[in-house]
Amino acid sequence: MTGTKRCPKVILEGTRLTHKTDLALALNEHPRIVGPRKYRYPSPLVSAEWCGFSNDPWGHGLINYGPEDEARAMETFATWARLFELLPYYSWIVDRFHLSTMAEQRRLHGGSPDFRWLEERLRPLGFRIVLCTRRDESFPAARSERLLVSGKPDQYDDLEVFVREQALLRELAAKSRLPRLELDVSDDDVGAAADRVADWLEATGGIFLLDGL
Repeated sequence: MTGTKRCPKVILEGTRLTHKTDLALALNEHPRIVGPRKYRYPSPLVSAEWCGFSNDPWGHGLINYGPEDEARAMETFATWARLFELLPYYSWIVDRFHLSTMAEQRRLHGGSPDFRWLEERLRPLGFRIVLCTRRDESFPAARSERLLVSGKPDQYDDLEVFVREQALLRELAAKSRLPRLELDVSDDDVGAAADRVADWLEATGGIFLLDGL
């Protein structure tokens, strides 16, 4: 039996400049996803992009950890998984997670962690992947907009890095055991993108969760 409480679980993946965080915030208030609200309050929104392993604004964390922190990273992923399991009837919006980690670890160290165990725990909870992408020719305009607000503009100097990462994330998403949607955000219309995610979640049963967990 399907419950009546909205508790979607979305992992937003994608390279930089693909509106992941903008979309996470939009989904977190979308009435068709989290329900209509008479006043503003947040649902849980988490990210593997938080650089919590070092005392630097752009330091190491779950995505770009070094070999010395691999055990710590896996324990953190397991902790998140356990929290999701303990609170299955929340809506969870995750801004970058295990696919981004796999892509970055392959780039940095030539190998990727095996996250089959993680997906086996996430799938029964209803987690889905939305892979945010953009057409290659749209990256320069997106960079120009980001440079107006970025605190670290040099990270956008080489757009080919993002093109390559996007190709790798497509490859990793295709191998994932979680339901997935590739979402083209080249038009930079975050509201329309959020509507398309809502359409997909409704069509695939991703809004509600089966009782009995």
